[in-house]
Amino acid sequence: MKQLEVQIMGQSYLLGCPEGGESRLLEAVERVDTAMCKIRDAGKVRARDRIAVLAALNLAFDLSDKSAAPAAVATGTGTPLAIEGDSALLLTSLLERLDVALSDDGRLL
Repeated sequence: MKQLEVQIMGQSYLLGCPEGGESRLLEAVERVDTAMCKIRDAGKVRARDRIAVLAALNLAFDLSDKSAAPAAVATGTGTPLAIEGDSALLLTSLLERLDVALSDDGRLL
């Protein structure tokens, strides 16, 4: 397993990544970083762990919307979306790693 050093909200993390999955992991990191920075920049939440939880909930909600899309397509009420089967597992794994990293941080912004 390959390791990549990434930055999320200015904090460095060393993440394990399967061979060939680097681009997908970097895309996921970018989505998480963007979501967390957006919440932080809104100025209402300062604690890193709370920002992470809110970002995780937003990303999971977005993912659940995409998962519900095939049913909408079958009934003629939506448009088709291509969803990779590993996306949910990758997101769950990244969120678990983020939880572990943030629990060791113990700092506010």
